[in-house]
Amino acid sequence: MASGGTEAFPDLGKHCQHHDCNQLDFLPFTCHGCQQVFCLEHRSYKSHACPKSDHNSRKVVVCEACSMSIETTGHVAQDEVAILESHLKSGNCDPTKKKKPICPVKRCKGVLTFSNTSTCKTCHIKVCLKHRFPADHACSRGASASSSSSVDNGRWNNRFLAALASRTGQDCANPAKSRSTSTPSTPSVKAY
Repeated sequence: MASGGTEAFPDLGKHCQHHDCNQLDFLPFTCHGCQQVFCLEHRSYKSHACPKSDHNSRKVVVCEACSMSIETTGHVAQDEVAILESHLKSGNCDPTKKKKPICPVKRCKGVLTFSNTSTCKTCHIKVCLKHRFPADHACSRGASASSSSSVDNGRWNNRFLAALASRTGQDCANPAKSRSTSTPSTPSVKAY
């Protein structure tokens, strides 16, 4: 069987080398792992079950002492234990780097990373995103501010209820007062 092309153009395109396909493809793909030619449908490592799919992948091992990742791709003859031992002996292993900052809120074990850190605007403490609001991390300045805002909010509610009562003719601010002055009404039912 010819490697590709048509009768008029024998050098144009190639046949897919997948065992079930053999499609003539004018823009074939060459696998970087097994060096075989495939069509668009079978070009991925997974679709043609390439035996050398990990030839270009990078592998790392993480040191337990310092949490540093060491690449093992270039070390074909060595195993992971030997690579970790050489890392420990090299002097690059620093166990003090392992400790990650955690959230200072009681019983919170959230690690303060770049994307999980928030600085409180009132007390300037770095906390995790779950505790970013002053009420969530017992902020000393934030607690007094929230209590004063609740007092202001209560005054606003009283003024609103008084204004509403003046429009409807009832005193909504004092429910006891409105109950005593209102006349008992009998429900009326109309039948049609």
